[in-house]
Amino acid sequence: MALDAVGKDGGEVAILSATAQATNQNIWIAEMKKELAKPEFSSLKLVSTVYGDDQADKSYREAQGLFKSFPNLKAIIAPTSVGIVAAAKAVADQGLIGKVFVTGLGLPSEMKGHVQSGATKSFAIWNPVDLGYTATYAAVQFTKGQLTGKAGEKVPVGRMGTLTIDEKGEAAMAEPFTFDKDNVLKYAKYF
Repeated sequence: MALDAVGKDGGEVAILSATAQATNQNIWIAEMKKELAKPEFSSLKLVSTVYGDDQADKSYREAQGLFKSFPNLKAIIAPTSVGIVAAAKAVADQGLIGKVFVTGLGLPSEMKGHVQSGATKSFAIWNPVDLGYTATYAAVQFTKGQLTGKAGEKVPVGRMGTLTIDEKGEAAMAEPFTFDKDNVLKYAKYF
């Protein structure tokens, strides 16, 4: 989403995370760094990772600090619903719409204005309907003893396809659902 927002020429990007101790945030950051090392993302340069501690005011100040420290910054990636809103507000307040883009994980109800203003071209989150459906579908199979949870096991989850259990006994549902100007208003009514 960051590359799509800034264009093929890329540029400097920064991560605005929740807390330095948030396991899920740290996993996402590690995965982002792996992706950024791939040739298709070579035009993006990660210049900083900062933490807003999932507080709106601190996340806002961290975004402002990124603008000052990196005047050529093109995007902020915020894998936190608090951070993405704060960063998008900072972009708008500093008059940086069209120069710095914000993406990451957020709620359509909180991000619709930032998509409409152009501070955010797209962002994502897991669709709660799909997540609930998938978890319930898998749970029924586990409780009936139809699945063991062993590494490599395939878990059919109806309309959501199939999950594969990894070596830790975990499985990722699917790609998150992406929101943009074409659908954000529709979904903002729901979550």
